[in-house]
Amino acid sequence: MSQSFVPVPENSDFPLENLPYAVFSTENNKVHRICVAIGEHVLDLKAVSQLFPFQVQKSLQAETLNELMGLDFEAWDVVRSQTQKLLTKGSELDHNVDLKAVSIVPQSEIKLHLPAQIGDYTDFYSSIHHATNVGIMFRGPDNALMPNWRHLPVGYHGRASSVVVSGTPIRRPLGQTFPDGAEKPVFGACKLLDFELEMAFFIGGKGNQLGEPIRVDEAWKNVFGFTLMNDWSARDIQKWEYVPLGPFTAKNLGTTISPWVVPTAALKPFVLDNFPQEPEVLPYLRQNIPFNFDINLEVSLKPADQNEALISKSNFKHLYWTPLQQIAHHTVTGCNLRPGDLMASGTISGETPDSYGSLLELCWKGTKTLELPGGKTRKFLQDFDEVIIRGHCEKNGLRIGFGECVGQVLPAHPVPQ
Repeated sequence: MSQSFVPVPENSDFPLENLPYAVFSTENNKVHRICVAIGEHVLDLKAVSQLFPFQVQKSLQAETLNELMGLDFEAWDVVRSQTQKLLTKGSELDHNVDLKAVSIVPQSEIKLHLPAQIGDYTDFYSSIHHATNVGIMFRGPDNALMPNWRHLPVGYHGRASSVVVSGTPIRRPLGQTFPDGAEKPVFGACKLLDFELEMAFFIGGKGNQLGEPIRVDEAWKNVFGFTLMNDWSARDIQKWEYVPLGPFTAKNLGTTISPWVVPTAALKPFVLDNFPQEPEVLPYLRQNIPFNFDINLEVSLKPADQNEALISKSNFKHLYWTPLQQIAHHTVTGCNLRPGDLMASGTISGETPDSYGSLLELCWKGTKTLELPGGKTRKFLQDFDEVIIRGHCEKNGLRIGFGECVGQVLPAHPVPQ
């Protein structure tokens, strides 16, 4: 492995083989710039853009990743290769003391922002274990999966305007619910607030024209990179409103993503066979290339004034539907995707209770209690609880991390009179 001239601590999420993208600013320079993470620092790509081929320089000088995302996969490879070269010991940048001083910035001195302007956001429902668990809770084991679930990637269009970067607080929503035993709906603060452990990817490439589907085995050209996600959910609001048209205000209160976008190329050493699918899917969804990844995921819960406690350990590999199938199904109607669109996995749960990706499952619809250190217990999230999602891949001494996806619950606004 090549070594960077920037120190990379042992077990860092951000070695030279990773280089996740983000958008940052500093106290002395409020302009948003694109960077990559290396160890405990970032490389300001705008500051070194003149060291890249001319055709990609403009995209590296932008204030979001959209323009870089809008280039093709060959251009992404050029940027990644040159970035690794510049950060390697003995490189042109390593020997340029002045440029190094302005382009290598400690992460402790930066503020991170949403990595892209998100035009559209789609949330899928791609974990068979999660879908089965929820189905058992509400319909029983004989009807756990809806008849369509194994035939197509179920999803819904989310609210892009309420996607926020890690660290942004989430306000407990107000809404309409129908409590068990009630005679009519009531209005008030959500009582059953939940997290959802998810991952998401950003659409890149030239996208597709309206009316032109993307073929499943060509869809990899449109996957720019992956990020961690927490899709906050108001379960009591959702239960009352979701029939017949599905998620609405129970899902639009906020969706948190990590600031770091790990390029697909960094995940190649961790590719796995796709999840087995039975029955065979229709031809437009038949995927001939592996596009599944061994990404370890974990969720910790931190009540106010308490240490965080690990409450779930899952893995991306549990997803039944792949990102390529999600793109193929999303566009089979001719729906046009654009650079910066966000596609989420849905809750990622494993087979065992310690791998469930939501409190709805961990506490089995409130019938079980989650024990936390210090005598604390939870069935759903309380005000000032903080949810921390982390992820990493590890193999043969190589670790590729995704950083953190963090959000704290704030109390609801007073109920309007």
